[in-house]
Amino acid sequence: MDARILDGRALATELRDGLTARTTALAERGIEPHLRVVMVGEDESSLAYLRGMRSLGAKIGVRVSVDDLGHACDVATLRAHLIALDTDNDVHGVILQQPLPRHLSIRDIADAVPERKDVDGTNPLNQGRLAFATGTRFVPATPGAVMLILERSGAWPLRGKDVIVVGRSSVVGLPVALLALAQHATITVVHSATAEIRTRVRAADVVIVAMGKPHAVDASWLKTGAVVIDVGTTVIDGKLRGDVDFESARTVASEITPVPGGVGPVTNVALMRNVVTSAEAVILV
Repeated sequence: MDARILDGRALATELRDGLTARTTALAERGIEPHLRVVMVGEDESSLAYLRGMRSLGAKIGVRVSVDDLGHACDVATLRAHLIALDTDNDVHGVILQQPLPRHLSIRDIADAVPERKDVDGTNPLNQGRLAFATGTRFVPATPGAVMLILERSGAWPLRGKDVIVVGRSSVVGLPVALLALAQHATITVVHSATAEIRTRVRAADVVIVAMGKPHAVDASWLKTGAVVIDVGTTVIDGKLRGDVDFESARTVASEITPVPGGVGPVTNVALMRNVVTSAEAVILV
């Protein structure tokens, strides 16, 4: 079997056209959507993500600016900076770029991300709304991208499908599990403490991998015909690597996302869509 490639770049281009029409309408009203990225430190994967956001923003009419607070920034300084952005009427979307340096914990900071500008769903209030399956204004960008890709796959609709999420982070694993559950899939989340992890993964119709370990998942983890979504992004020797051994996995999967060119481009569009939605809300106030 040679898997069909789920092309994130092509999907991102399709979605981008719709966003450009919306930003053009906003520009006619004198509104330029503005995303503020708050960074602490310079993780290579984060810098690659930032480059993609800036490039996309320039194409569709969203201003992307960066507040680099430096690697030594402490919790109090970071919280104060995020809280202040809530009253900056020039800013429509705020994201705190992760991963954070080791001396900072997202649990100490997440509630400081302005709730109404929380375009990546980091604030616990917005995460709670996602879990409650109602009242969610912004679906987090990466989980949202996973769902957009799955909608174009042979696994859709997810009702009744066995979906396994490899990784339990609050950034990807947990929210994508909640989104799939809302589509009536049967969800299993596995992680570093899971016993017989390969056996469990091999039973799934859809495998979503977000574990942060390059090329950890190969064909031996997958059942024939599985749909594989690789969310991993690790820079090795200047190249972006996924969590799935692509060449191995494609021999048994029915459909698979590449890295780069899979989830990443769609994530950027999903984030920008949230920023544009936030800017449009200004007109309604």
